[in-house]
Amino acid sequence: MKYYIIAGERSGDLHASNLIKQLRKQDPEAQVRGWGGDMMQEAGMDLVRHYQEMAFMGFLEVIKNLPKVLGFLSEAKADMKRYQPDVVVLVDYAGFNMRIARFAKKQGIKVFYYISPKIWAWNQGRVHGIKKAVDRMFVIMPFEEDFYGRFNYKVDYVGNPVNDSVTDHVPTTDFRLKNKLYNNKPIIALLPGSRKQEIENMLDVMLSVLPSFRDYQFVVAGVSNFPKEYYEQYNKDTNIKIVYDQTYDLLASAKAALVTSGTATLETALFGVPQVVCYKTSPVSYAIAKRVIKVPYISLVNLIADKPVVTELIQDDFTAKQIVAELKKVLFDNYYAKKQQEGYALVREKIGKFRTAERAAELMVQYLQEEK
Repeated sequence: MKYYIIAGERSGDLHASNLIKQLRKQDPEAQVRGWGGDMMQEAGMDLVRHYQEMAFMGFLEVIKNLPKVLGFLSEAKADMKRYQPDVVVLVDYAGFNMRIARFAKKQGIKVFYYISPKIWAWNQGRVHGIKKAVDRMFVIMPFEEDFYGRFNYKVDYVGNPVNDSVTDHVPTTDFRLKNKLYNNKPIIALLPGSRKQEIENMLDVMLSVLPSFRDYQFVVAGVSNFPKEYYEQYNKDTNIKIVYDQTYDLLASAKAALVTSGTATLETALFGVPQVVCYKTSPVSYAIAKRVIKVPYISLVNLIADKPVVTELIQDDFTAKQIVAELKKVLFDNYYAKKQQEGYALVREKIGKFRTAERAAELMVQYLQEEK
Protein backbone atom coordinates (compact mmCIF):
# COMPACT_ATOMS: atom_id res chain seq x y z
CA MET A 1 0.00 0.00 0.00
CA LYS A 2 1.00 3.62 -0.53
CA TYR A 3 1.28 5.86 2.54
CA TYR A 4 1.60 9.66 2.56
CA ILE A 5 2.83 10.87 5.95
CA ILE A 6 3.13 14.46 7.23
CA ALA A 7 4.95 15.53 10.41
CA GLY A 8 5.79 19.18 11.04
CA GLU A 9 8.32 19.21 13.88
CA ARG A 10 11.22 17.34 15.47
CA SER A 11 9.19 15.15 17.85
CA GLY A 12 6.80 14.25 15.03
CA ASP A 13 9.80 13.26 12.90
CA LEU A 14 10.95 10.84 15.61
CA HIS A 15 7.54 9.29 16.25
CA ALA A 16 6.68 9.07 12.54
CA SER A 17 10.05 7.42 11.79
CA ASN A 18 9.28 4.67 14.30
CA LEU A 19 5.82 4.28 12.80
CA ILE A 20 7.29 3.98 9.28
CA LYS A 21 9.66 1.21 10.43
CA GLN A 22 6.73 -0.72 11.88
CA LEU A 23 4.49 -0.11 8.85
CA ARG A 24 7.17 -1.56 6.61
CA LYS A 25 7.35 -4.64 8.86
CA GLN A 26 3.56 -5.08 8.90
CA ASP A 27 3.21 -4.28 5.19
CA PRO A 28 6.27 -5.47 3.20
CA GLU A 29 4.88 -3.77 0.06
CA ALA A 30 4.63 -0.38 1.78
CA GLN A 31 5.65 2.69 -0.22
CA VAL A 32 6.05 5.82 1.90
CA ARG A 33 6.25 9.45 0.79
CA GLY A 34 5.69 12.63 2.73
CA TRP A 35 6.83 15.67 4.67
CA GLY A 36 8.99 15.39 7.78
CA GLY A 37 12.63 15.12 8.72
CA ASP A 38 15.88 13.20 8.57
CA MET A 39 14.67 10.35 10.78
CA MET A 40 11.63 9.68 8.58
CA GLN A 41 13.87 9.71 5.52
CA GLU A 42 16.29 7.29 7.17
CA ALA A 43 13.34 5.01 8.01
CA GLY A 44 12.58 4.70 4.29
CA MET A 45 10.32 7.64 3.42
CA ASP A 46 10.72 9.60 0.19
CA LEU A 47 11.07 13.12 1.71
CA VAL A 48 9.29 15.92 -0.15
CA ARG A 49 10.08 18.81 2.21
CA HIS A 50 11.83 19.13 5.58
CA TYR A 51 9.87 20.20 8.68
CA GLN A 52 12.50 22.84 9.51
CA GLU A 53 11.06 24.99 6.75
CA MET A 54 7.64 24.90 8.46
CA ALA A 55 8.59 25.39 12.12
CA PHE A 56 6.53 28.46 13.04
CA MET A 57 5.54 28.86 16.70
CA GLY A 58 2.62 30.73 18.23
CA PHE A 59 -0.40 32.50 16.73
CA LEU A 60 1.44 35.68 15.76
CA GLU A 61 4.33 33.85 14.13
CA VAL A 62 1.98 31.75 11.98
CA ILE A 63 0.06 34.85 10.87
CA LYS A 64 3.30 36.64 9.93
CA ASN A 65 4.31 33.65 7.78
CA LEU A 66 0.84 32.92 6.38
CA PRO A 67 1.76 33.27 2.67
CA LYS A 68 4.54 30.72 3.14
CA VAL A 69 2.23 28.34 5.04
CA LEU A 70 -0.44 28.60 2.32
CA GLY A 71 2.21 27.89 -0.31
CA PHE A 72 3.27 24.74 1.54
CA LEU A 73 -0.35 23.61 1.75
CA SER A 74 -0.82 24.00 -2.01
CA GLU A 75 2.41 22.13 -2.65
CA ALA A 76 1.42 19.24 -0.37
CA LYS A 77 -2.02 18.93 -1.93
CA ALA A 78 -0.62 18.88 -5.47
CA ASP A 79 2.01 16.29 -4.55
CA MET A 80 -0.59 14.11 -2.87
CA LYS A 81 -2.85 14.19 -5.94
CA ARG A 82 0.06 13.07 -8.10
CA TYR A 83 1.06 10.29 -5.68
CA GLN A 84 -2.47 8.95 -5.08
CA PRO A 85 -1.83 7.20 -1.73
CA ASP A 86 -4.09 4.57 -0.18
CA VAL A 87 -3.98 6.53 3.08
CA VAL A 88 -2.73 9.84 4.45
CA VAL A 89 -1.20 9.52 7.92
CA LEU A 90 -1.06 12.85 9.75
CA VAL A 91 1.20 13.27 12.79
CA ASP A 92 0.18 16.01 15.26
CA TYR A 93 0.85 19.52 13.72
CA ALA A 94 -2.84 20.38 13.79
CA GLY A 95 -3.09 23.73 11.98
CA PHE A 96 -1.51 22.36 8.81
CA ASN A 97 -2.62 18.75 9.02
CA MET A 98 -6.32 19.36 9.58
CA ARG A 99 -6.43 21.31 6.32
CA ILE A 100 -4.73 18.37 4.63
CA ALA A 101 -7.24 16.00 6.26
CA ARG A 102 -10.21 17.87 4.81
CA PHE A 103 -8.57 17.96 1.38
CA ALA A 104 -7.72 14.24 1.41
CA LYS A 105 -11.24 13.33 2.48
CA LYS A 106 -12.69 15.25 -0.48
CA GLN A 107 -10.29 13.36 -2.76
CA GLY A 108 -11.61 10.05 -1.44
CA ILE A 109 -8.33 9.20 0.31
CA LYS A 110 -8.41 7.47 3.71
CA VAL A 111 -7.25 9.73 6.55
CA PHE A 112 -5.53 8.36 9.65
CA TYR A 113 -4.29 10.65 12.42
CA TYR A 114 -1.44 9.52 14.68
CA ILE A 115 -0.99 11.71 17.78
CA SER A 116 -4.15 13.76 18.14
CA PRO A 117 -4.28 17.52 17.77
CA LYS A 118 -4.54 19.04 21.24
CA ILE A 119 -8.13 20.12 20.74
CA TRP A 120 -8.88 19.16 24.35
CA ALA A 121 -6.69 22.12 25.33
CA TRP A 122 -8.52 24.72 23.24
CA ASN A 123 -11.43 24.93 20.82
CA GLN A 124 -12.91 21.58 21.76
CA GLY A 125 -15.63 22.11 19.17
CA ARG A 126 -13.05 21.17 16.53
CA VAL A 127 -13.77 17.54 17.39
CA HIS A 128 -16.75 17.76 14.99
CA GLY A 129 -14.37 18.64 12.15
CA ILE A 130 -12.17 15.69 13.09
CA LYS A 131 -15.15 13.34 13.04
CA LYS A 132 -15.94 14.47 9.48
CA ALA A 133 -12.40 14.45 8.08
CA VAL A 134 -10.51 11.71 9.97
CA ASP A 135 -11.38 8.04 9.45
CA ARG A 136 -9.24 6.69 12.30
CA MET A 137 -7.59 8.48 15.20
CA PHE A 138 -4.69 6.90 17.13
CA VAL A 139 -4.15 8.75 20.41
CA ILE A 140 -1.17 8.72 22.77
CA MET A 141 -2.59 10.41 25.87
CA PRO A 142 -4.56 8.16 28.22
CA PHE A 143 -7.24 10.82 28.84
CA GLU A 144 -7.97 11.29 25.11
CA GLU A 145 -10.14 8.17 24.80
CA ASP A 146 -12.58 9.61 27.33
CA PHE A 147 -12.43 13.07 25.75
CA TYR A 148 -13.37 11.80 22.30
CA GLY A 149 -15.86 9.38 23.82
CA ARG A 150 -17.85 12.35 25.13
CA PHE A 151 -18.43 13.28 21.48
CA ASN A 152 -19.35 9.73 20.45
CA TYR A 153 -16.14 9.27 18.46
CA LYS A 154 -14.21 6.04 18.99
CA VAL A 155 -10.42 6.35 18.95
CA ASP A 156 -7.61 3.89 19.57
CA TYR A 157 -5.27 4.52 22.52
CA VAL A 158 -1.96 2.98 21.48
CA GLY A 159 0.23 3.98 24.42
CA ASN A 160 2.75 6.80 24.45
CA PRO A 161 5.85 6.66 22.21
CA VAL A 162 7.86 8.73 24.68
CA ASN A 163 7.46 5.97 27.26
CA ASP A 164 8.76 3.43 24.72
CA SER A 165 11.78 5.62 23.89
CA VAL A 166 12.69 6.17 27.53
CA THR A 167 12.22 2.48 28.40
CA ASP A 168 14.44 1.43 25.48
CA HIS A 169 17.20 3.92 26.23
CA VAL A 170 20.52 2.43 27.33
CA PRO A 171 22.60 5.19 29.02
CA THR A 172 26.06 5.84 27.60
CA THR A 173 28.52 4.77 30.29
CA ASP A 174 31.14 7.39 29.40
CA PHE A 175 28.68 10.29 28.95
CA ARG A 176 30.53 12.60 31.36
CA LEU A 177 33.96 11.72 30.01
CA LYS A 178 32.92 12.10 26.38
CA ASN A 179 31.45 15.55 27.03
CA LYS A 180 34.19 16.73 29.43
CA LEU A 181 31.80 17.08 32.36
CA TYR A 182 32.95 17.21 35.99
CA ASN A 183 32.68 13.90 37.83
CA ASN A 184 32.43 15.59 41.24
CA LYS A 185 29.61 18.04 40.42
CA PRO A 186 25.94 17.03 40.12
CA ILE A 187 24.24 18.06 36.88
CA ILE A 188 21.31 20.41 36.41
CA ALA A 189 19.97 19.83 32.91
CA LEU A 190 18.60 22.74 30.87
CA LEU A 191 16.12 21.75 28.16
CA PRO A 192 15.28 25.03 26.37
CA GLY A 193 13.40 23.42 23.49
CA SER A 194 14.28 22.51 19.91
CA ARG A 195 12.93 25.56 18.07
CA LYS A 196 14.82 28.80 17.67
CA GLN A 197 12.02 30.92 19.15
CA GLU A 198 11.81 28.68 22.22
CA ILE A 199 15.55 28.76 22.82
CA GLU A 200 15.70 32.54 22.47
CA ASN A 201 12.77 33.01 24.85
CA MET A 202 14.00 30.55 27.45
CA LEU A 203 17.74 30.01 27.66
CA ASP A 204 19.00 33.39 28.88
CA VAL A 205 16.57 33.34 31.83
CA MET A 206 17.42 29.73 32.68
CA LEU A 207 21.13 30.58 32.70
CA SER A 208 20.59 33.59 34.96
CA VAL A 209 20.23 31.29 38.01
CA LEU A 210 23.76 29.84 37.78
CA PRO A 211 25.24 32.02 40.58
CA SER A 212 22.75 30.50 43.06
CA PHE A 213 23.94 26.93 42.38
CA ARG A 214 27.74 27.08 42.27
CA ASP A 215 28.10 23.47 43.50
CA TYR A 216 26.31 22.21 40.37
CA GLN A 217 27.23 22.10 36.70
CA PHE A 218 24.60 23.30 34.23
CA VAL A 219 24.41 21.36 30.98
CA VAL A 220 22.29 22.47 28.01
CA ALA A 221 20.53 19.93 25.79
CA GLY A 222 21.37 21.22 22.32
CA VAL A 223 20.05 19.95 19.00
CA SER A 224 22.24 19.59 15.95
CA ASN A 225 19.83 21.32 13.57
CA PHE A 226 21.47 24.54 14.77
CA PRO A 227 25.19 25.23 14.33
CA LYS A 228 27.33 25.07 17.46
CA GLU A 229 28.02 28.80 17.14
CA TYR A 230 24.33 29.45 17.76
CA TYR A 231 24.49 27.88 21.24
CA GLU A 232 27.93 29.23 22.03
CA GLN A 233 26.59 32.80 22.00
CA TYR A 234 24.93 31.91 25.33
CA ASN A 235 28.20 30.66 26.76
CA LYS A 236 30.33 33.83 26.78
CA ASP A 237 30.28 34.47 30.51
CA THR A 238 28.50 31.44 31.94
CA ASN A 239 30.93 28.51 31.54
CA ILE A 240 28.12 26.08 30.80
CA LYS A 241 28.44 22.81 28.90
CA ILE A 242 26.38 22.08 25.82
CA VAL A 243 25.74 18.53 24.61
CA TYR A 244 24.16 17.81 21.25
CA ASP A 245 21.46 15.21 20.53
CA GLN A 246 22.12 13.50 23.87
CA THR A 247 19.05 14.58 25.85
CA TYR A 248 18.30 11.11 27.21
CA ASP A 249 21.89 10.55 28.36
CA LEU A 250 21.78 14.00 29.97
CA LEU A 251 18.53 13.23 31.81
CA ALA A 252 19.85 9.84 32.90
CA SER A 253 22.74 11.70 34.59
CA ALA A 254 20.89 14.75 35.92
CA LYS A 255 20.05 15.63 39.52
CA ALA A 256 17.34 18.12 38.42
CA ALA A 257 16.14 19.90 35.29
CA LEU A 258 14.66 23.15 34.00
CA VAL A 259 12.41 22.13 31.13
CA THR A 260 10.57 24.09 28.46
CA SER A 261 6.95 22.92 28.35
CA GLY A 262 6.34 20.24 25.75
CA THR A 263 7.20 16.58 25.25
CA ALA A 264 10.41 17.08 27.25
CA THR A 265 8.42 17.48 30.50
CA LEU A 266 7.08 13.95 30.07
CA GLU A 267 10.51 12.58 29.12
CA THR A 268 12.01 14.17 32.24
CA ALA A 269 9.29 12.68 34.43
CA LEU A 270 9.73 9.19 32.96
CA PHE A 271 13.45 9.40 33.76
CA GLY A 272 12.43 10.30 37.33
CA VAL A 273 14.34 13.62 37.25
CA PRO A 274 12.99 16.40 39.53
CA GLN A 275 11.97 19.31 37.32
CA VAL A 276 10.64 22.83 37.06
CA VAL A 277 8.55 23.48 33.94
CA CYS A 278 9.14 26.81 32.19
CA TYR A 279 7.44 28.62 29.34
CA LYS A 280 7.48 32.04 27.72
CA THR A 281 6.25 33.25 24.35
CA SER A 282 5.52 36.59 22.70
CA PRO A 283 3.05 38.83 24.62
CA VAL A 284 0.53 38.66 21.76
CA SER A 285 0.67 34.86 21.46
CA TYR A 286 0.36 34.53 25.23
CA ALA A 287 -2.64 36.89 25.41
CA ILE A 288 -4.43 34.87 22.71
CA ALA A 289 -3.51 31.54 24.34
CA LYS A 290 -4.86 32.68 27.72
CA ARG A 291 -8.23 33.39 26.15
CA VAL A 292 -8.57 30.08 24.33
CA ILE A 293 -6.86 27.42 26.47
CA LYS A 294 -9.39 25.23 28.26
CA VAL A 295 -7.14 23.06 30.45
CA PRO A 296 -5.71 23.93 33.87
CA TYR A 297 -2.09 22.95 33.08
CA ILE A 298 0.41 23.25 30.22
CA SER A 299 2.79 20.39 31.08
CA LEU A 300 2.01 16.86 29.94
CA VAL A 301 2.98 15.58 33.39
CA ASN A 302 0.23 17.53 35.15
CA LEU A 303 -2.29 16.90 32.37
CA ILE A 304 -1.82 13.13 32.50
CA ALA A 305 -1.79 13.02 36.30
CA ASP A 306 -4.78 15.41 36.36
CA LYS A 307 -3.20 17.28 39.27
CA PRO A 308 -0.19 19.58 39.92
CA VAL A 309 2.83 17.27 40.06
CA VAL A 310 5.38 19.77 38.71
CA THR A 311 5.50 23.56 39.12
CA GLU A 312 4.81 25.53 35.94
CA LEU A 313 6.49 28.93 35.63
CA ILE A 314 4.64 30.60 32.78
CA GLN A 315 5.28 34.00 31.17
CA ASP A 316 5.56 36.64 33.98
CA ASP A 317 6.24 33.91 36.57
CA PHE A 318 9.22 32.75 34.53
CA THR A 319 11.84 34.81 36.38
CA ALA A 320 15.25 34.04 37.88
CA LYS A 321 13.89 34.55 41.40
CA GLN A 322 11.04 32.08 40.89
CA ILE A 323 13.28 29.53 39.17
CA VAL A 324 15.79 29.63 42.04
CA ALA A 325 13.03 29.13 44.63
CA GLU A 326 11.47 26.18 42.78
CA LEU A 327 14.77 24.55 41.90
CA LYS A 328 15.82 24.66 45.56
CA LYS A 329 12.55 22.90 46.46
CA VAL A 330 13.10 19.98 44.10
CA LEU A 331 16.76 19.69 45.14
CA PHE A 332 16.60 20.20 48.91
CA ASP A 333 13.01 19.78 50.16
CA ASN A 334 12.66 16.02 50.71
CA TYR A 335 8.90 16.10 51.20
CA TYR A 336 8.37 18.13 48.03
CA ALA A 337 10.70 15.85 46.03
CA LYS A 338 8.92 12.74 47.35
CA LYS A 339 5.50 14.09 46.30
CA GLN A 340 6.83 14.81 42.83
CA GLN A 341 8.15 11.25 42.50
CA GLU A 342 4.76 9.89 43.61
CA GLY A 343 3.18 11.98 40.87
CA TYR A 344 5.63 10.55 38.34
CA ALA A 345 4.62 7.02 39.39
CA LEU A 346 0.97 7.91 38.76
CA VAL A 347 1.86 9.18 35.27
CA ARG A 348 3.64 5.90 34.44
CA GLU A 349 0.65 3.90 35.66
CA LYS A 350 -1.81 5.91 33.56
CA ILE A 351 0.29 5.61 30.40
CA GLY A 352 0.58 1.83 30.71
CA LYS A 353 2.98 -0.50 28.93
CA PHE A 354 2.57 -0.59 25.15
CA ARG A 355 4.82 -0.78 22.09
CA THR A 356 3.21 2.31 20.63
CA ALA A 357 4.49 2.48 17.05
CA GLU A 358 4.10 -1.29 16.64
CA ARG A 359 0.52 -1.19 17.95
CA ALA A 360 -0.42 1.80 15.79
CA ALA A 361 1.06 0.25 12.63
CA GLU A 362 -0.64 -3.07 13.33
CA LEU A 363 -4.03 -1.37 13.65
CA MET A 364 -3.49 0.84 10.59
CA VAL A 365 -2.65 -2.09 8.33
CA GLN A 366 -5.52 -4.13 9.80
CA TYR A 367 -8.06 -1.32 9.17
CA LEU A 368 -6.80 -0.75 5.62
CA GLN A 369 -7.01 -4.45 4.79
CA GLU A 370 -10.52 -4.74 6.29
CA GLU A 371 -11.76 -1.75 4.32
CA LYS A 372 -10.25 -2.74 0.93
